[in-house]
Amino acid sequence: MSDKNLTPIGSKSFEDLKRANEHGAEYWSAREIQSLLGYTQWRRFEDAIKRALTSCKQSGNEPSYHFAGAGKPIEGGKGAVQLVNDYHLSRFACYLIAQNGDPRKPEIANAQKYFAIQARKQEISTAIAADIERLELRKQTAEEFKALSGAARDAGVHDRMFGVFHDAGYKGMYGGLGRDAIKKQKRISEKENLMDRMDTTELAANQFRMTQTRDKLAKDKIKDQQSAIRTHENVGREVRDAIKRIGGTLPEQLPP
Repeated sequence: MSDKNLTPIGSKSFEDLKRANEHGAEYWSAREIQSLLGYTQWRRFEDAIKRALTSCKQSGNEPSYHFAGAGKPIEGGKGAVQLVNDYHLSRFACYLIAQNGDPRKPEIANAQKYFAIQARKQEISTAIAADIERLELRKQTAEEFKALSGAARDAGVHDRMFGVFHDAGYKGMYGGLGRDAIKKQKRISEKENLMDRMDTTELAANQFRMTQTRDKLAKDKIKDQQSAIRTHENVGREVRDAIKRIGGTLPEQLPP
């Protein structure tokens, strides 16, 4: 059974009943999902809506953002049209109604299952998006590392001193810890690349350190090996101080 058909009403499902307002925001009519959730009487369904409104308040959300009062035109006898009470519901509001509905109704149990599956899908989707973001940032950081190595060479750093130069940046940013010390503290294998174990926050901070060092080497026209190494450590220290000022987590304290 597909997610879309978990809560059918005739040939209609929850997603089929979705509407969009003039701003493009999605919403559902309470009158239209009433039968979907197994309610034949509006007053009974409105009791569930009121309980959902209370839950919304208790969760710290503004009810008016999720339960907008509205009138729904209903055609009566002889073509007469009258407005009846209705609500324009957000997806979150629909979820709360399902959670506060009559648990004896199979439609309510079905709706709760539907929202649980959708929540899990969103968790997975978010996790995948985070992984993609991290992989892209890792690629950018690797490219910046190469660019910084080129800038260091132009600034007078000899190839045999590249390890010392790059370690200086780590020491400035990680409170005196070089690459090997960082790996030891975070219990990362000696064979692993340190940056392969960094999350997006740590990668972004290191990428910033590298770009700022590269720019400063060029701006100050540094052509001395020791000055270049010292500059890298100073920039790393400045990045660390900035993290402290904004109350961020220091890089050596971030989990691998």
